[in-house]
Amino acid sequence: MSKKRNRNIIIGVIVAIIVVVIGWFSFGPKPNNQKSSNHVVTVGIVSETKPKQDIWKHVAATAKKKYGVTVKIKNFTDYTQPNKAVKNGDIDLNAFQHYAFLDAWNKSNHGGVVAIGRTEINPIRLYSKKYHKLSDLPDGATIAVPNDASNESRALFVLKNAGLITLPKGKKLPTVADIVKNPKKLKVKEVAADQCGRVIDSVDAAVVNNDFARPAGLGKKQTIFIEPVNKDSLKWVNIICARKGEEKKKDYLAVVKAYQTEETKRLDKKYYGDMQKTAWDIKF
Repeated sequence: MSKKRNRNIIIGVIVAIIVVVIGWFSFGPKPNNQKSSNHVVTVGIVSETKPKQDIWKHVAATAKKKYGVTVKIKNFTDYTQPNKAVKNGDIDLNAFQHYAFLDAWNKSNHGGVVAIGRTEINPIRLYSKKYHKLSDLPDGATIAVPNDASNESRALFVLKNAGLITLPKGKKLPTVADIVKNPKKLKVKEVAADQCGRVIDSVDAAVVNNDFARPAGLGKKQTIFIEPVNKDSLKWVNIICARKGEEKKKDYLAVVKAYQTEETKRLDKKYYGDMQKTAWDIKF
């Protein structure tokens, strides 16, 4: 075998090795940080308050560090949009509603969205700027409540538990028309959930969801009744939701795990005190 032929063989082997190495780096397994960059989950929420943003910053950091999932937050201004966005595939998950709201929405929109994990329960409150105690509410007082099916029902249960009205037994989502007894002849004014806090000056009292109470400047000082948390409260537990058929996606469940941590509990307590409670480990 000639030296020239040996040299050609060696050159051929070297070229082959170079091709294999280039192919490995181009198409072979990627480093963890490169691989995880494709694991992006967009979560829709209805809140731009600092506490909510800080909690989700913690969730995003935990999801990235422990599970290699990048969480992006999309803010919505009202409750009508996030479920549509999940169902249409515009976002991956949402975290803004309770079971009752989801059930009502699915019934009205032919389904398509499912719960994949619990977050917290927000005992809602009856607020007033005109009266300091529940007993001070006069006969004929006007009380604002949300006008969507589930939140209106919840607000009516608040009024029931406050002893102001009586509702029919066994009715899951009662409306104003279902009120059985109204001894104080209260006038129940139905408005959009995000408007209940804003109309507080023009009514005697209002049942306001927590997402909208703080921006409206409502807190302990204006509270005249707090919704109790008991065995009947499960339907008011807030949840993380996904498109039907995608509820077992590993990245989505990683976001749930990243939320359900002791640090989330700490932040929740720091920012909200008794205004909300983490609910994934509450026994109802």
